[in-house]
Amino acid sequence: MIGRLLPEVVNLFRRAGRRRGGEGAAPTADRLLGLLGPSWRASPWRRVVQVAALGVFAWLLLYVSFPPGHVFDPAALSSKETLPVEFFLWLDPAAGVSAAVAGRAVIAALWGAAATMLLSVAMPRVFCGWLCPMGTLIDAFDGSIGRWLRRLGRVRRGWWTRLRYGVLAAVLVAAAGGVLLSALVAPIVVLTRGLWMTGGRLQSGVARGWESLGPLGPAAWLSVAIFAAVLLLGLLSRRFWCRCLCPSGAMLSLTSAGRVYERRVDSTCVECGKCADACAFGAIEDDFSTRHAACTFCQTCGGACPVGAISFACRLGAPQSRPKTDARQQPAAEGRRAFLVATFGGAAAGLAGRLGIGGPGRAEKPIRPPGSIEEQRFLNLCVRCGQCMQVCPGPVLHPAGLEAGIEALWTPAARLTKAACHQDCNFCTQVCPTGAIRPLELSEKRRFRMGLAKIDPVLCLPHSGKEDCRRCFDECEAAGYHAIEMRTIHLDVGEIPEGTVSEMELEEMSRIDAPHVIADKCVGCGLCEYRCHSRWVTNERRLPRSAIVVHPPGEMGAA
Repeated sequence: MIGRLLPEVVNLFRRAGRRRGGEGAAPTADRLLGLLGPSWRASPWRRVVQVAALGVFAWLLLYVSFPPGHVFDPAALSSKETLPVEFFLWLDPAAGVSAAVAGRAVIAALWGAAATMLLSVAMPRVFCGWLCPMGTLIDAFDGSIGRWLRRLGRVRRGWWTRLRYGVLAAVLVAAAGGVLLSALVAPIVVLTRGLWMTGGRLQSGVARGWESLGPLGPAAWLSVAIFAAVLLLGLLSRRFWCRCLCPSGAMLSLTSAGRVYERRVDSTCVECGKCADACAFGAIEDDFSTRHAACTFCQTCGGACPVGAISFACRLGAPQSRPKTDARQQPAAEGRRAFLVATFGGAAAGLAGRLGIGGPGRAEKPIRPPGSIEEQRFLNLCVRCGQCMQVCPGPVLHPAGLEAGIEALWTPAARLTKAACHQDCNFCTQVCPTGAIRPLELSEKRRFRMGLAKIDPVLCLPHSGKEDCRRCFDECEAAGYHAIEMRTIHLDVGEIPEGTVSEMELEEMSRIDAPHVIADKCVGCGLCEYRCHSRWVTNERRLPRSAIVVHPPGEMGAA
C-alpha cells in the first residue's frame, strides 16, 4: 500500500505548484524534487521518516544530553528525558549483542537489538533504510558531496559486499573473548562518539568555555577519523559502509531471511534499469530481481519504476512472475578469504584480551564513574559510546587513551584536575546502554567509592610547614562527605637561639593544622584534588601537581 501512495505524494507537490503559479509551475516542483535527490521523488515517506529519526537522535544527543549550566539542577536530565537518551544505542544490534556476549549478561541493549531484528523479519533491513541516523548522514553526504565526485569513478558490486559478514564474525568472536571490537564498527556507537567529539565539544566550548575541554588526544582524533572515514567511503559508492562493512547491517541481512514482506517484480518490467540506478544498496540483480540480503525495503526503486512493475508485498502471496536467473553469481573466493581473515582477527583480539595483553593490569588504572561495575566486567560491557561523558556537567569524564591500555581505549575515565564529581549529580549512571555503569539514586551515588584520596606530605603546604591551607577540608565539608579532618601536627623549626622567642611563641611556631583523609568516609569524588590543583597549580603556580590525589580503589599506596 505504501508503494501505491508514493506517486500520489509526488503528484501532491506538483498540484500544489500548479495552484500557486498556474500550469507553468509544475516544472518548478519537479526541479525542487530533483534538488532534494532522486529518493525524495521516488520515496518521499522514507525520507520524511529518515529526517525525523535523525532529528530525534540529534535532539537526544545535543539537547537532552547536554549538561546544565552554572546553576546545577539534579533533575536537569530527567526533566528533559521524555525518551531515553540511550534509545538509539539500544537499537544497534552489533553493540547490544556483542556487549551481551562479552559480558555474559542479559542487558537492556540486547532486548533493543532483538526488537530491531524482529522488525527486520517483518520488513527486511528496515532499520538500515528508514531509521538509522548514521545511514541518513551517509545519504546526506552522498547527495551533497559524493554525487559531485562521481566523475572519479565508483566501484561496482563485488566480493567486498560480503566483507560485512566477516566484520560481524570478527566482532562476535572477539566478544566471546571479552573484547568489544564493536566500539570500532557498531554504527550508532561510532556516530554517538563521533558527534560528541565534534559537535558536542563545539557546543560545550561555546556554552561553558574552551578551557574546560582540554586538548584532543590521540584517542579522540582516532574516533573522529573513524567517523569521517565512514562518510568518506561514500566516495567509492553510495552507502559503501552500509553495504560492505557495517556489522549491524550484516546481522539484519541474516535475519531478513525470514522476512514477511519483500520486493517483487512482475512481467510488465521493461528492463529500463531505473530501479538499479535508484537503489543505493546494490539490491537489484542484473536481471532486475532482488538480492534480498541487501534490500532495505526503502521502496525507492518502486517509485522510480515508470511502469509500476515493482511492488512490496507479503511473501506468502503469489510468487513473482520474474524468477531469478542463474547467471549472476558473484565470485565468492575473495569473500571467503576476507571472512576467514576477519574471523581469525577477531579471535586473536579476544585471545589477547583474555591473556591481558594491553589490559588494565599492564597499564595505568583509570578512575571510573560512580556506579561502575568491577573493572574487567566493565571493559567487557562498555561499548565506548561516550554517552556518559556527554551528559557529565563537569566535565569530569573524558575518554581514556592508550595510557590505560589498548583494551580501555575510549572508556570513561575521571580527570579530577579538570573538574570534580558533584555530590548532586548522577547523570552518568542513568544513560549507560549496557549496564557497565549501574543506575544509582543520589543517596547511593554519594556512598559509591570511585577512589580514595591520598595526601603528599612533601607537596602539601601545611604538612611541609610552608603555610596554612584548608581548601580541601572546606570543599569536603561543604559537599557533606566529612572525609577530611584537620589535625595538629608538629614541625621541626630547627635550632633557634635562646631568648629569641618565648616558649609560647616557639610552641605556636612548631604547630600547624594539616588535612588528613578519613579513608572510611572518602568516596573519591575529587573535590579536594580539583580545588588544590586549580588554586596552587593552575592559578598560583606554586606546586608542580596537586598535593592531594585520588587513586583508584585498591591501588597500592592509596590508603
